[in-house]
Amino acid sequence: MKNLRRKTLAAASAATLGVGLALTGGLAPAAAAGPDTSYLVLAPQGANTSKAAARVAAAKGTVVATYDQIGVLVVRSTNPDFATEVAGAGVESVASTAGLGTALDEGETVEVSAADVASATGDPTKEPLYGQQWDMNMIHVPQAHAVTTGSANVVVGVLDSGISSSHPDLATQIAKDKSTSCIGGVTDTTESAWNPTTSDHGTHVAGTIAAAINGVGVTGIAPGVKVAAVKVVNDGGYIFPEAAVCGFLWAADHGMQLTNNSYYIDPWELNCKNDPRQRPVWQAVQRAIRYSQSKGVLNVASAGNSNYDLAHKITDTGSPNNGTPENREDLTNACLDLPAEAPGVVTVGAVGPTGEKSYYSSYGQGVIDVTAPGGDSRIRTQGASPTSADQILSTTFNTTTKTNGWGYKQGTSMSGPHATGVAALALSAHPGMTPGQLASFLERTSVAQSCPEGVFNLVPLHPNGAHFYDATCSGGARNGFYGAGIVDAYNVVK
Repeated sequence: MKNLRRKTLAAASAATLGVGLALTGGLAPAAAAGPDTSYLVLAPQGANTSKAAARVAAAKGTVVATYDQIGVLVVRSTNPDFATEVAGAGVESVASTAGLGTALDEGETVEVSAADVASATGDPTKEPLYGQQWDMNMIHVPQAHAVTTGSANVVVGVLDSGISSSHPDLATQIAKDKSTSCIGGVTDTTESAWNPTTSDHGTHVAGTIAAAINGVGVTGIAPGVKVAAVKVVNDGGYIFPEAAVCGFLWAADHGMQLTNNSYYIDPWELNCKNDPRQRPVWQAVQRAIRYSQSKGVLNVASAGNSNYDLAHKITDTGSPNNGTPENREDLTNACLDLPAEAPGVVTVGAVGPTGEKSYYSSYGQGVIDVTAPGGDSRIRTQGASPTSADQILSTTFNTTTKTNGWGYKQGTSMSGPHATGVAALALSAHPGMTPGQLASFLERTSVAQSCPEGVFNLVPLHPNGAHFYDATCSGGARNGFYGAGIVDAYNVVK
């Protein structure tokens, strides 16, 4: 999940210039075209998109994807006046998504060498690398597996950078018939399209949820369920709103009961629905999430890696990926982390191996629903050299060498799939729960964690300053650091 540091977004395409010819008869030269730009065009809530599509055509736009279920069109146009000209009857709002791509927070992958894999002993009744999966013991996965490893009827959509279909721990776990790429807001179900190309993030997430028990590598929390790759991260490492909208609808219409979302939408940390440009993005994403919920999908999202108090939004120091940086101060609760703060979404914070809040994890009373292992390379070292052993071990795919493996990552991107995996076990043991019932059950079965005393200074010797990661916890049994508590796999199946 992205933190507040940005990288520059390369232009999606070069500007195409129309050449105006001098004509007789007093006609003006043809207007110069602008960049080939993507837009979200929204019809009024509950209306079909036919009138909106007609206005798109009249404004020199091309519809590339139609989502009649929620009244949203994904459009491309080189008309520099498209947003103005498309407005009118049948169109509630329109927004260009150019520059609204969010860079995925990859984090560093610390790969496990082939020699280490070969020499690993772990627990011989499970997987060779299981001995390095401290996170599984923390949430009582072995005890849960004695009851169930999950049902193949449960399918989890992994909205991410793709899943390696050739990975030995995942090849049998992927619902290929339910996998797709949603890049550009358009589906592509060819296997190469939804496999990873520039990022192993989605492969790591998928392994935490459902890596097979097969005597190879690691185990997932729910190895009996299936995962579907729903690729929303493009080759540049960005998530655009139209891809997320596509992903939520694809999961809803293809029988998935859960989605995992380890990213946020918009180049800022927060999407402000009272901002004219950002509001259509909020509307489209919110419609997509509500639709998925109506189809029986529980969406789980990571809280973020900014150590940010989401309950007290004052400033958002992140700049857009391109264009002029904006001064975003005196914010209100109209500004939300999407999809984590969308209604009905389970928001997940991170803890390290000691059960304490991870130094990077965002937090907030009334925002964090549950917490799960996400890793913390500094929590036990207190300023000493970070150690990968306190991070999360899972499946990886080296996009340079095109080889599968295993490696460590940390972040709320890792805690989210732990909560998703536990939810998948819960649904396997207790089928038929609605998204709301499942979310409530996940919270009720979590193990409560109390706030530490006063200001919680996790890393006093961090090089960015003695108090760089200070955070204040508020609340009682349910609080801003841990929500209802740390998810527990055994509690949801026993």
